[in-house]
Amino acid sequence: MPSSDSVSAHASSGRPGYRAVLAAPYAARTFAAALLGRLSFGVAPLALLLAVRDSTGSYSAAGMAMALFGLSNVLLSPVRAGLVDRYGPRRALPPMAVLHTVLVLAAAAATARPGTAPVALAALLAAAGACIPPLGPVMRTLWRRLLPDPALLRRAYSLDGVAEELLFVSGPVLVGVLLPLTGPAGAVVAGAGLLLTGALLLVASPLAAAGDPAGGWDGDRAGDQGEPGDDAVGADDAVGAVGADGAAGGSGASGTGDRRGRRAGRLGGGRALRSAVLAAAVTGLALGALDLMVVAFADGQGRPEAVGWILAALSVGSAVGGLGLGALDGPVPNAVRLPLFTAGLGLTLAAAGLAPNLLVLAAAVALAGLFVSPAITTAYLVADEAVAAGARTRAGAWVNTALNAGSVAGGATVGLLVGHLPLALCFVLVAAPAVAAVPVLRTRDFGDARSRRKSDPAPDRAA
Repeated sequence: MPSSDSVSAHASSGRPGYRAVLAAPYAARTFAAALLGRLSFGVAPLALLLAVRDSTGSYSAAGMAMALFGLSNVLLSPVRAGLVDRYGPRRALPPMAVLHTVLVLAAAAATARPGTAPVALAALLAAAGACIPPLGPVMRTLWRRLLPDPALLRRAYSLDGVAEELLFVSGPVLVGVLLPLTGPAGAVVAGAGLLLTGALLLVASPLAAAGDPAGGWDGDRAGDQGEPGDDAVGADDAVGAVGADGAAGGSGASGTGDRRGRRAGRLGGGRALRSAVLAAAVTGLALGALDLMVVAFADGQGRPEAVGWILAALSVGSAVGGLGLGALDGPVPNAVRLPLFTAGLGLTLAAAGLAPNLLVLAAAVALAGLFVSPAITTAYLVADEAVAAGARTRAGAWVNTALNAGSVAGGATVGLLVGHLPLALCFVLVAAPAVAAVPVLRTRDFGDARSRRKSDPAPDRAA
């Protein structure tokens, strides 16, 4: 195990980079497990859609089943995250992962028989969506617990967001590779296996059981206080080790206030959390609408095959923006950055509607992508700062829920507009909520002491 002193020294010397993030104790191992499980989120939806379509012979039945799968996932995401906050990942995640896997495998088996009742498949997938383990929110909570230094935490969140973006791009590619070999049902089984394996490896990490210096996740430790194992002791040493200000050692050691908040089950967060949720919702709305608008634009140009590389340009721009955000070292608080990124996304998206051809549209979409990952990452950071340690998984889940719900709403809304209004006007209307949210985000009171402390630069660099 790397020593806390050596990692802290590495993080504090000069500009800590992404290598310092992964050099934190157990960070690379835990992050790899989380990514393995989250790869399923790029594989399963497409594989399930194809499997249900092949079984029922109906696109409408497949679309309805997947809509229920996504809806149950989105609506119950904060509930599942609350279970993690209350009981800890080692107790909460394995039952969710096992139950989800069993239901998905049952759906795969049902689709292997042509003529299966669409209602039965829809019910199985709705139940499977309801118990998807919140691997993303859990990993972001682990980053916060491991990296109390704001600069390192921002890099970790940026790296996490960019990696997730790549997973959603590579997931459908993996499905395409598996289809000729296994068929849709085999791809569904592969996706379920990825999620179960990743979740179990994640909870096997010592970080998943370590005590939080600021309180939180003591459910895993209940009954172990008298005779902690070696792994738990090492993990406790690791948590909070990577910080430039030495805050890891004893801040909030008693954690009385946080424990009281956890027992009461209150999320808290106030206006800061609501602002993070709002920013995520308008970002999701823009992204959900963009896919269909790009399809309509490409069809209008007689080049429907261009949709793939235009959306790839969005992913590239988002990855570049996310890595760029992680490289920032300025003292600008996250609450100040959030409306700037949201405004940038809205304005560039509105301008993209004026593109005269596909090449210009791809460039405009890539430019808009520069703000996507920073906006989402910063929303997670603001939400994280707004709540007590024992509520961070739920706070991240609310942001994630808002992002997904906004995406669904955006796709549904633009579906009603395209074909009835000029496409350039559709771009403007879709971008309008992101721009309109800026004054609301700027007037929010982010000035509580906790938010200021976690947004400021680390003391050793400021001194």
